[in-house]
Amino acid sequence: MIEVHGLSKNYGSFAAVRELSFTVRPGEVLGLVGPNGAGKTTTLRCVAGIIPASTGTVHIAGHDLATDPVAAKRALAFFPDEPRLFDYLTVKQHLAFVARIYGVTGHEAIAQPLLEELEIADKADQLPGALSRGMKQKLAIACGLLHRPSVMFFDEPLTGLDPLGIRRMKDSILQRARAGAAIVLSSHLLHLLEEVCSHVLILKQGEKIADGTIAEVAARFSNGEVGVNLEEVFIRATGGSEK
Repeated sequence: MIEVHGLSKNYGSFAAVRELSFTVRPGEVLGLVGPNGAGKTTTLRCVAGIIPASTGTVHIAGHDLATDPVAAKRALAFFPDEPRLFDYLTVKQHLAFVARIYGVTGHEAIAQPLLEELEIADKADQLPGALSRGMKQKLAIACGLLHRPSVMFFDEPLTGLDPLGIRRMKDSILQRARAGAAIVLSSHLLHLLEEVCSHVLILKQGEKIADGTIAEVAARFSNGEVGVNLEEVFIRATGGSEK
């Protein structure tokens, strides 16, 4: 479970995120949306413990991120929009390195199915320089999933993937949610969020505009209309378009 209360992040006098609170329960996928500069990536980095929040509390799988950061971070995985890999480690060596960090014993039995699921098993002995942008993204995702996190943060996870890769990534996210993971997914692809997410949180200028199930948020901004999609909800909530 993810529990965030009163999260704020300030850069000098600029408030990137203001008094943000939300909860993601096991099995839920929360879509984090907002215009460029709304604070989505800052929020994800704060709740993943990559950068410190100015105020507020974050609990990951029951662990306070501030007072018990190691236990909290062992329970989570953060997937950035730009994969960060080691130039001189092969795909297989990346997974072995991550396994040592997280203390995953017998990691080969976990790594091989992940590589097959993400369709990079045939690249196991290649260096990142030989991989396409999409394959690098898949490797980063495989590394993040190796320790079987119960909490996952995805920041634009489909960048560089082809249509089949996008479909398989959606299936992987849903599969892990059904297995009980709590997931936050930030993306400009609103149709993706509509297909994958159970809940949505809309940010604007660092503040929460609305959150709840997709049906609840749609009803709030539907003006009595039927069948209003997430893109139209976004435009009405923020007064702009997701570009």
